Amino acid sequence: MVVLSYNRIKHGDAGGDSLQLTQKWVIRFLTILGLLSSLAIIYYFQQHPNLFTVGGELQSRLKAFGIWAPLVFMVLQVIQVIYPIIPGGMTTVIGHVLFGPLLGFIYNVTSIFIGSVLAFYLARRYGETFMRAFVSERTYDRYIYFINKPGFAYLLGAAFALPGFPDDFLCMVAGASTMSLRKFSFIFLLTKPITLYIYTLMGYYGASWLLHLFG
Repeated sequence: MVVLSYNRIKHGDAGGDSLQLTQKWVIRFLTILGLLSSLAIIYYFQQHPNLFTVGGELQSRLKAFGIWAPLVFMVLQVIQVIYPIIPGGMTTVIGHVLFGPLLGFIYNVTSIFIGSVLAFYLARRYGETFMRAFVSERTYDRYIYFINKPGFAYLLGAAFALPGFPDDFLCMVAGASTMSLRKFSFIFLLTKPITLYIYTLMGYYGASWLLHLFG
């Protein structure tokens, strides 16, 4: 397993251009589809406000899937870390609603951690062609600059702990760097769970307030 140097990441190779362009169009299509799906979900919740409650009707319906319900949710959560079909903030709130505060938190943290490690591994395995497919050139150039810099670990921790960073992409940058998987996992587990819980509660109560306001 070869860790990419900065020069190789910066300049890449021409052979991957076609694959990179195809990946970008696929991901853009899925992102647009995900945003439309999110709007549809919000509208549906607005028409059925009793669904958006812990222990409510939506949670009862999911029980029909039995023991498979948590697994299905976690697989979707892992996928959205890499392919953002539905905004991550919404999926964490859905997990909170469907499974309750404790199990929802466990399922969210576990699945996002698995997705982050998978993004880390795929970037380490496939390099620049894989990474460029997920972000604009501006974002790529802005954050790839920090690869293997002394402060990169702090940047990664800040991305996990604070809003406004492309933390999913930075998982890929970490995979392309010299950072070990053990160190990456430590940074994630130190910074991500508590902030994920806080942002999930903020999203849940914020969405509940909006539904009540416009319901």
